Amino acid sequence: MRIGPVELERRPTPSWNWVLTVSALAILLALALAAVIFWSYGVSPLRAYAVIIRGTLLNARALPEIVRNMIPLLLAGVGLVLAFRALFWNIGAEGQILLGATAATWVALFSPVPDGWKLPVMFLAGFIGGAAWGLIPALLRLRFAVNEVISTLMMNYIAVYLVSWLIHGPWKGPEMRGFAFTDAFPEAAQIPVIPGTRIHWLTLLLGIALAIAVAFLLKRTRAGFEIRVQGENADAARYAGIDPARTLLLVMIVAGGAAGLAGVGEVAGIHRRLLDPNQISLGFGYAAIIVAWLARGSPLAVVLTSLFLGIVFASGDVMRVALQMPARVTDVFNGLILFCLIGSERLLYWRVRWAGHP
Repeated sequence: MRIGPVELERRPTPSWNWVLTVSALAILLALALAAVIFWSYGVSPLRAYAVIIRGTLLNARALPEIVRNMIPLLLAGVGLVLAFRALFWNIGAEGQILLGATAATWVALFSPVPDGWKLPVMFLAGFIGGAAWGLIPALLRLRFAVNEVISTLMMNYIAVYLVSWLIHGPWKGPEMRGFAFTDAFPEAAQIPVIPGTRIHWLTLLLGIALAIAVAFLLKRTRAGFEIRVQGENADAARYAGIDPARTLLLVMIVAGGAAGLAGVGEVAGIHRRLLDPNQISLGFGYAAIIVAWLARGSPLAVVLTSLFLGIVFASGDVMRVALQMPARVTDVFNGLILFCLIGSERLLYWRVRWAGHP
């Protein structure tokens, strides 16, 4: 296709250089659109971005908070990459995080598990809780052809009300002080953190290991081959004898379980108790969608994209303190980034060049 002096060449598979270029341009466009928000608050966009950079990237004390925010984004993002590769649009990581946190809380406070086994069983229970919550919309799609975008989104709200009922009802702790939460976890059920920070390093290592494992699954195993074929061409997958039900269930067990592990990290590594759903997850399940989309199907790339979104989350504190803006402005930033990424998707399959040049 030729537009004036520019030619657009259609390519079936974009190169990684072009993918990175398009993604970077989408982020820059999102930041340019976000400048309008600063302007509406009477803040110079240039001053705002300078303050954010100084308060995050150039501030050594901000690094632990960036990594702390990165951990749940990494775990949930790896799971979403796998789901998206199979063309299952899982919007339910937020609810799966909450169910993982709920399952871990039960083990920590109410199970007879010995202290030495508390943490391993909590992680196992969190994985099972998130996986079970993810399997429900998968079964609804397979059995009744229910759209997974709607079902996974609705499951998020069910999870929120379930946790709220538990902390206001049967699991309510004796110390309220105007807020509802459970009793504090015993020491054996608390994930150790790096001294002076809120980085629960065990969950961070688990997230990195999961990214490597999912990358190996996709590249080196038969199940991974089936997931890739299912996502790229469902008709070809059926012709090759690949069972779409088995593939989808496997994907959602891993994706939901990964988000459940993020929930375990939040309640056992940060809060040390189950509390209000909006405090357990600061929208990590929704932001993980951006993490996965930026990674463009690569589980290993999630390590970098979750770090980027960790910086975005940390910038919310900087804007609240230094610029007197609502911290939830970060949600608007996340929405703009996702909007621009989706809008740039078509550009991935076109190569731009000057007419007459190779």
